Amino acid sequence: MAVCKVNELKGFLARNQAILGLDLGSKTIGMALSDVGYMVATPLATIPRKKFSADMATLEVVMTKHNVGALVIGLPVQMDGTEGPRAQAARSFAREVLARREMPVAFWDERLSTAAVQRMLTDEMDMSRKRRAEVVDKAAAAYILQGALEAMRNA
Repeated sequence: MAVCKVNELKGFLARNQAILGLDLGSKTIGMALSDVGYMVATPLATIPRKKFSADMATLEVVMTKHNVGALVIGLPVQMDGTEGPRAQAARSFAREVLARREMPVAFWDERLSTAAVQRMLTDEMDMSRKRRAEVVDKAAAAYILQGALEAMRNA
């Protein structure tokens, strides 16, 4: 399996498989999970970044537990549309995953996702700074995955 377009993901998934959304930060990985109907993304967890092998071991446990058949990884494209070092790091992460597990992986432009989630948590939910820090990464992963799910439906 290799990297594919978001609108191609559904064709690779077996019945009752979910999609895992990832927001790759330098210190944490936010995770969100789709339902098996690919309608809703739900924040799942945030894991601290370690070495790739440790990160992958944690992801393997999550993917097995939740019957995950595909990944959507947030791609941090720069505001001018170019890909900088963070986007290259996300692509490298995907290559490493694919070297260890055969599954479809798609990228989703995550420009402003964390900012949008921060604004929502602050303005709409009136969340404290400490509580926001605890949930922002998994909420950003859900924001990324929800965008991909909507694109899948509208394709």
